[in-house]
Amino acid sequence: MNTSYPKAFLFSVALTGVFFCLITYLFSALGALSFSRQLTAGPLIVGLPLTILLFPFILSMLGLFSYRFLNNSFPKNHLEKFSLSVSNVILGICVAMLFFGYLKLYTLVTFSILFILLIYIEYKNKLRFMYRFYRTYVALLIPLYFLCLYIKTQGPILFNKNSTLKLDLIYLPIEAYFFFMGMLLMSVYLFELFKNKAVKKNG
Repeated sequence: MNTSYPKAFLFSVALTGVFFCLITYLFSALGALSFSRQLTAGPLIVGLPLTILLFPFILSMLGLFSYRFLNNSFPKNHLEKFSLSVSNVILGICVAMLFFGYLKLYTLVTFSILFILLIYIEYKNKLRFMYRFYRTYVALLIPLYFLCLYIKTQGPILFNKNSTLKLDLIYLPIEAYFFFMGMLLMSVYLFELFKNKAVKKNG
């Protein structure tokens, strides 16, 4: 691995983890999420179980490992030309979800974050990686499915139905899948940004 990659990896995971920890705290403080103390081990930090606060860091790390693995195993990027069309469809979904759910906290925050990230990355940012990002996201839907099963059967995380659109997909509100997409997109973008800056700095 290029020596610039580990730093880019760690900075990306750290920044994404901290940002989404703050979002999780916001959801908890405003009643959009709650957590079963019996099913979440570890001490409480700002009123949240440590295991819950570690989730964004673990998911970001898993996402970047998968992203790097897929890029190394399948380096061709010939489908990048279709990524903007996919992003535009998702932007349309974001607008629709915000229109119908702007009064729902979990819906509003989730789709606002994803909408802002997509607009900036596709129309302002010059780094092109979205096809590889979408490929990673689809691949990670498999472990996400098992996470959904765990949440359904064990119930460590409880979603306030009044904060969502009440559209469940495999035991989780549909917003949760786009929340994960936003988390993965931020970590991948930061990784590519830091990596690109390090390469330019090193010549």
